[in-house]
Amino acid sequence: MGRAFEYRKARKLKRWGSMAKTFTKIGKEITIAVKSAGPDPQSNSRLRVLIQNAKAANMPKDNVERAIKKASSKDQADFQEIVYEGYGPFGTAFMIETATDNPVRTVANVRSYFNKCGGSLGTSGCVDYMFEHKCNFKVKMKDGIDLEELELELIEAGVQEIFEEDGFIMIYGDFEGFGPIQKYLEENEFEIEKADFERIPQDTLELSDAQMVDIEKLLGKFEDDDDVTNVFNNIK
Repeated sequence: MGRAFEYRKARKLKRWGSMAKTFTKIGKEITIAVKSAGPDPQSNSRLRVLIQNAKAANMPKDNVERAIKKASSKDQADFQEIVYEGYGPFGTAFMIETATDNPVRTVANVRSYFNKCGGSLGTSGCVDYMFEHKCNFKVKMKDGIDLEELELELIEAGVQEIFEEDGFIMIYGDFEGFGPIQKYLEENEFEIEKADFERIPQDTLELSDAQMVDIEKLLGKFEDDDDVTNVFNNIK
């Protein structure tokens, strides 16, 4: 198994433990998907995946339908997906993904979190090169599937790694491969349990327990901000 698998096993990519936080994140993603390509899951491939993600997160069906209906309303504010880059304490690199209806508020908050915790907000591209942007799919295993053959079939779609974990097929590929991979899986009647994007650091830093206390403070501030959807860093 490759580096993506080891990375997933070695560290906790996303800290969101609260169900409410997860539902808020999915709700914003649904709003963005609906405003981009409409409220019909049959014609909106991204929305189809998000509905599956909501199901995997135990988000009530009524919540999902309400989010889709609300996103279709002209009164619903548009959310912008903005990625901020910065440096945490001890030379760590951070990428902060947000979905916001007020970028001025969001950038001010993100900057203040870095400043209060011994870091600094950087400029676009300052740490992006340290990470690989990947898509991933969690797919229910089917009888008779040969993972090596499946990987060969999906290489042209941008897949780089396939392995089995707890009865599911885990698929990692290029960020740009999300659409082609989803299309292949749906056309071949694979059941997508969940799909998402990750930023995997090419190198990682190992910090002491004492240093991690300061890192946890910074992560906690990001976690408490409803505009923040994902946080990625290069800490081992």
